[in-house]
Amino acid sequence: MKDLIELNKKVREAFPKNVKNPRIWKEKELIDGKIVDSYVIILRTKGCRWAHISGCSMCGYFKETYNAGYDEIKRQIDFAYKKYNGEQVVKFFTSGSFLDKRELPEKLQLYALKKFSKAKKIIIETRPEFVKNLEGMDNELEIAMGLESSNDKVLEHSINKGFRYKPWLKAAKMVKEFGKKLRVYILIKPPFLTEKEGIKDAIESVKKVRNIADTISFNPVAIHGRTIVEQMWKHGLYRPPWLWSVVEILKESKKIYDGIIRCDVVAGGLRRGAHNCGKCDRSFIHAINEFNLKQDTKIFDELDCKCREEWMDWLEIEEYLMG
Repeated sequence: MKDLIELNKKVREAFPKNVKNPRIWKEKELIDGKIVDSYVIILRTKGCRWAHISGCSMCGYFKETYNAGYDEIKRQIDFAYKKYNGEQVVKFFTSGSFLDKRELPEKLQLYALKKFSKAKKIIIETRPEFVKNLEGMDNELEIAMGLESSNDKVLEHSINKGFRYKPWLKAAKMVKEFGKKLRVYILIKPPFLTEKEGIKDAIESVKKVRNIADTISFNPVAIHGRTIVEQMWKHGLYRPPWLWSVVEILKESKKIYDGIIRCDVVAGGLRRGAHNCGKCDRSFIHAINEFNLKQDTKIFDELDCKCREEWMDWLEIEEYLMG
């Protein structure tokens, strides 16, 4: 465990940070069964507190952070608001925890929520240790909280998440006690797991959270720069998940969970993201995006490619090839 923490520090050290505007884009979101526009804001803050200590083995979002002060973050919020066009859903990300008062001072948390209070729903991200800071927040909030895996061994030795399942579950229950919605992030194919193990781990995690999550959001691992996963990938010790695996997880999860399921495939179809053979990747990404909005697994029925046989072989022989 100590070796993993030290290695994570080493691959991240001396990364230059430049002052920038918040990153902003628009996308579609499903709310109350309807497809609506959402407005995504990534504030440039000092970032995840855990990343400053060690960080997760696959996460490279620390590169989008810098030590912004109060006035600079307020300027970013105002900048984002000027470009806001009344989208029903607003998503606030900080590459860390919105509710961490050392990252985003409480006054700025409340300022941001008030600024966008006309939105029907505001989604914010946080680590579980900061959920208690929800007290006093009256907005219609959905709290996105990364679990990644419900398996403690995977959390500790594969992801280096900095917490175990039971403390996460306690915080998740606290979110519901505060009257907020809960969005659970689950990782697809954490490092050191084979493809087959990654599929099983994701589905088992869904079973653990299906009675408390309002939305489950899958994140297939992408190769971020200056991470342990990148080092493994460069040495041929890790392959991002197959899109076949992603679809299999979505299909199986829908059988056991009746809430909203999403999947955001970062770098999909590229070598650094979830991919198949290259010929069918675009159709898979399109189908996954359609599923996010329609929640119908029949969308996947038409997917087919010769590489399916290669994927099935990979499920059986990966542990020997990577050994």
